[in-house]
Amino acid sequence: MNIRLFFSLLFLAFLQPALAQDPMLTWSASAEALNEKQWKITLGTTIPEGWHMYLADDEEGLQGVKLTPPDASVSLQPLEWITQPIEKKDAIFEKDMKLFTGEIRASVIMHINGEVPPTLQMLLQYEIADKEYFLPKEQKIQLVLKEGAADTEQKAQRLLIPSIQLDAPRQHCDAASAASAPDSNSGLGHIFLLGFIGGLVALLTPCVFPMIPLTVSFFTKQSQNRRKGVFNAGMYGFFILLIYILLSLPFHFLDSLNPEILNSISTNVYLNVFFFLVFVFFALSFFGLFEITLPSSISNKADSKSGAGNLAGIFFMALTLALVSFSCTGPILGSLLAGSLSTNGGAMQLTSGMAGFGLALALPFAVFALFPNWLNSLPKSGGWLTTVKIVLGFLELGLAFKFLSNADLVMHWGLLKREIFIGIWVVIGICLSLYLFGILKFKHEYLKKPLSRLRVSFGVITALFTLYLIPGLTNTPYANLSLISGFPPPLYYSIYQKDNNCIYGLDCTDDYEEGIRKAKATGKAVLLDFTGYACVNCRRMEENVWTRPEVLSLMKEKFVVVSLYVDDKKKLPLAEQFTYTTREGMEREIKTVGDKWAVFETENFRNNAQPLYAILNSDEELMNEPVGYTPDVAAYLNWLRCGLEAAEKK
Repeated sequence: MNIRLFFSLLFLAFLQPALAQDPMLTWSASAEALNEKQWKITLGTTIPEGWHMYLADDEEGLQGVKLTPPDASVSLQPLEWITQPIEKKDAIFEKDMKLFTGEIRASVIMHINGEVPPTLQMLLQYEIADKEYFLPKEQKIQLVLKEGAADTEQKAQRLLIPSIQLDAPRQHCDAASAASAPDSNSGLGHIFLLGFIGGLVALLTPCVFPMIPLTVSFFTKQSQNRRKGVFNAGMYGFFILLIYILLSLPFHFLDSLNPEILNSISTNVYLNVFFFLVFVFFALSFFGLFEITLPSSISNKADSKSGAGNLAGIFFMALTLALVSFSCTGPILGSLLAGSLSTNGGAMQLTSGMAGFGLALALPFAVFALFPNWLNSLPKSGGWLTTVKIVLGFLELGLAFKFLSNADLVMHWGLLKREIFIGIWVVIGICLSLYLFGILKFKHEYLKKPLSRLRVSFGVITALFTLYLIPGLTNTPYANLSLISGFPPPLYYSIYQKDNNCIYGLDCTDDYEEGIRKAKATGKAVLLDFTGYACVNCRRMEENVWTRPEVLSLMKEKFVVVSLYVDDKKKLPLAEQFTYTTREGMEREIKTVGDKWAVFETENFRNNAQPLYAILNSDEELMNEPVGYTPDVAAYLNWLRCGLEAAEKK
């Protein structure tokens, strides 16, 4: 396709339609069964007077009419036109072309491999034009394949439960507000602190640490007086903070478009595998195998503008620091990004973490500008910076397997069972301990003898932590490593054979409708558990709160636990896939198990956080206020008892 035609189509497709009439064709679609697996689909529409449709993809730059099935189990033969096209000169392309006008009809043979759904939705794409405007269009068409499809479809699409009255639970519990509290404000403070710690670690890397005395000295010496130097250094620190906060702003826009999108991003299989590969790549770089830098043209361009106007120049100096230090700060920021998006709060969590990270990087420049004599107390750059970088390499390697574990869990690959994951961490811990004790060496590192007390102390701590991990490889009660709960795969994702598919022998299910049926049959209450395979706080609740005897016995005796995984990427059967329209009128494609339960949660509980717990009776009525992450065992137990009391009232 030549360049001129490409840009002409681009202009006509995206700029001209804003000024044009926009005719949306009304398509009819019917399905005639040929046998149990084949149907003849007939399509028809009427093109408004003055407009025409293009025939097929044999014309340069056009795709013609294209029908896309929803799933690989559905295959289509080539489209056959019942209406014959006409050949005439097209005003847009200025040549003779095959076109359709007026009433048109076409047919196509469809084959379904597997269970046949009652209805099927397909995407129809085509291009229409008149004498001035060219419009690529796409519409969804619905096919009815079975009688009574409407009733069947309505039952399958039961995501909004009218009896769940979030604003009017049967009973208000004092424990509910106490249990919910840690989930919001403390979450932001926690992620800010983690970001701040990450920024402090980044300060100790070879990319950033040597810049502190150089930059502060530059500001204090280049300014007319000390006050001006302090102001410039302070602005430099402020711009560093601002740059990292600005990096989080696009995620707020995504969050406003779709409340489930950030969770989808954080649990995306391809993204997690990509992070795994990137972190391994960064770790190898930290080990000295190669050096990672952004293209010099990017940092040079920012650096060239650092001499422009006073404040503008300072801003570009801060931007240059952010760019040239990327090889050291990138992995830390990647951990912050993935961790923030997978916790409650989404984009706000990310902004909080970025603010903490930027503040930690910015503080030294402002503090040392105020007290320049303190610069003399800083340790000199040297081999210890290389040691810090290599230690970070080991930590990055451990984090890399966390991302691979996320992908493994949501896709049910079975590659990184809990014991295998912990075993990898044990090996990494042994290697790091040997390195810190000077037994394992890297060629490019100059090892100073004797080893510093600080290095040996970190070696002892690492060795003790590695010993702590070893019981996690066993099938014993000691395998529950509470200090790191949430980071390894859950206890039930094990290489050891389990007698019960339900965690801790609970009466459980991962399907809402089945949970309601069980509750009706047993007379128990329903404990809805909105969770995720990659949810750290969910694992902490299961391993540190649910395991307490008083909590576990109550859950076993009185509740049917319905665990709904919002990040489960398992495809729903074709018969259960559909497009759902929310209360706000937005369309959601329900194609995976996770799609279904994520929308179920936001529709009924106006929340997209995990974990989220709610208690229903067998009539699907809400008993008390839902709660989120509640590490306080007493508060969670009181909440359970309050909901159970409401459920047992007649």
